[in-house]
Amino acid sequence: MYRFLLSRQWVILTLVALVLIPVMIELGFWQFHRHERRVAQNALIADNLAAKPVPVEELTSPGHTVPRADYWRHVTATGTFDTAHEVVVRRRVSTSERVGFHVLTPLVLADGKVVMVNRGWIPAADDQRAYPEVPPAPKGEVTVTGRLMADETTGASGIKDLKGLPDRQVMLIDSRQQAALLGRSVVGGYIEQTAPAPAGDIPEQIPDPDHDSIGAHMAYAIQWWLFTAGVPVGWVILVRREKRDREAAARTADEADEAEGTPEPAGANA
Repeated sequence: MYRFLLSRQWVILTLVALVLIPVMIELGFWQFHRHERRVAQNALIADNLAAKPVPVEELTSPGHTVPRADYWRHVTATGTFDTAHEVVVRRRVSTSERVGFHVLTPLVLADGKVVMVNRGWIPAADDQRAYPEVPPAPKGEVTVTGRLMADETTGASGIKDLKGLPDRQVMLIDSRQQAALLGRSVVGGYIEQTAPAPAGDIPEQIPDPDHDSIGAHMAYAIQWWLFTAGVPVGWVILVRREKRDREAAARTADEADEAEGTPEPAGANA
C-alpha cells in the first residue's frame, strides 16, 4: 500500500520536505546567532557606559579607526568650540521621531588637534536646503564629556553620502571628511556629547543606546526549529492518511465487485 510514495506527486512532496528541513534549521541558527550578538552588544554597551571617563586622546588619534570594543566609552575633551566650521548632519531623528539635524561642532584641543562633537538634535527649517537655526555652543574653554563613536559609513548606517548638498550640510559624520574641510588634524571618530547640558535643552542630546532589550531573535530561532520538527511529523501524518484513504477506497471497490458478482435469488423476476 506504500507504492503511492513512488508517484510523481509524492516524490515532489518528499523532496520539498527534505529541502525544507536543513533550510529551516539554518534559519533557526541564524536567528540564534543574532540573539547571541545582541546579548554581547548589550553587555559591551553596559560595560562601556559604566566605565570611568578617560581623555579622548587615550582612545583615538588622527586617522585612527575606533574599534568596536571602544564604542560608547565615556571620554572627556577640553578645548574651544570652532562654531565657524560647524556643520549639520541631515535626516536625523529625535527621541520623539521628528526628522531634523544633528549639530556637529569642531572642538579645538590645546595641542591644535580637533575632535568632532555631536552636540545633539535640532529641528529642521521649513526650507530643507536652508541652514537651520543652531543654538550657540559655549564660548571659551570647555570640557566636554560624551560617548566615543566610530566614524559613520554608508555600509554600517545605510545612509548614502549624497553629493551636491547645501553649504555646511553633510550626510555622515566622518572625521576624515571633516579633516579635509577644516584643513586640520582631526582625531578618528567623534563624541556624542552628554555634558555639559545645553541651555534650554536644545540641542536635544542623544540618549544612551538601548542595552536592555534583546529582541525576539531567540523566539524566532525556536519557532524555526519547531517548524523543522513539524515537517517530518506532517509528512508521516499525510502518508498515513493517504494509506488509510487508499485502503478504504480499495475496500469499497471490493464490496462493489462482490455485490455485482452475487447471483439474484430464483423467482426474483417472476
